Amino acid sequence: MNKDLLSLADLTPHELQSYLDDAVALKKAQKAGQAKPLLAGKTLGLIFQKPSLRTRVSFEVAMLQLGGHALYLSPNEIQLGVRESVPDVARVLARYVDGIMARVFAHSDVQTLAQYASVPVINGLSDFSHPCQGLGDYLTIYEHKGKLAGLKLAFLGDANNVYHSLLFGGTKLGVHVACASPAGYAPTEKVLSMARSFAASSGSQITVTNDPYEAVRDADVIYTDVWASMGQEAEAEKRRLVMRPFQVNSALVAAAKNDVIVMHCLPAHRGEEITDEVVDGPHSVVFDQAENRMHAQKAILVRLMG
Repeated sequence: MNKDLLSLADLTPHELQSYLDDAVALKKAQKAGQAKPLLAGKTLGLIFQKPSLRTRVSFEVAMLQLGGHALYLSPNEIQLGVRESVPDVARVLARYVDGIMARVFAHSDVQTLAQYASVPVINGLSDFSHPCQGLGDYLTIYEHKGKLAGLKLAFLGDANNVYHSLLFGGTKLGVHVACASPAGYAPTEKVLSMARSFAASSGSQITVTNDPYEAVRDADVIYTDVWASMGQEAEAEKRRLVMRPFQVNSALVAAAKNDVIVMHCLPAHRGEEITDEVVDGPHSVVFDQAENRMHAQKAILVRLMG
């Protein structure tokens, strides 16, 4: 088992499944009022270069429910790599806390934190990967579908960090992953090569297309994300124009399986990548996803810090 969690690509299929099994058990215990203080006396340091509703609250409440404590460190308090070098931040923080969660711009920063910190480091989001989101998402899919292997997940839009985590997790768990993106926004060959190596063992199929309707055909899950993430504001208008045909709306949902579930990692730009009627409609599980971030992260915290 790795000391850190930086990407789902680093986990074996067995480790991935173990995290999901632990998340199911921890969620069940919490709902039954039987949660145990598995991290009593432990402190998690939360480094934020990017703000987030879900990441901050889900980690803080997770630590509270596990009997521990979370310490929020705002972008201005650390100024990672500006006020102080990333290796020095890692070495200092590791003297105070039992684990570090970092939500950063550059994946290299979270890698450096893990390299120099003597305590576990959890990637709360980087430009390459969003493993906590991926685990929460597959927990949600498992809850609604009762299985993972053999399902088809269709991702629409920019093949970003969330897509990478869904692809790496899916190809290790036997999920078929289709991606529909406009030209210039498709997954890189490096990412696809990694995923193909995982799929060779699991039997997953990987599809990359420019046709959103091809991607959602026979899909069990439709997934989308914002067209312009934090740091991409300058190209937001350009992205809106090229991504418009990839909007998740009622017509697109109707082209998938009748019992398809629709997912979005939030925050959603309603009327852009997804319509109100879909977000608030019967196929949507987006708020289950938001909750399951916390339960999936509990499994990570207990495994790495317990």
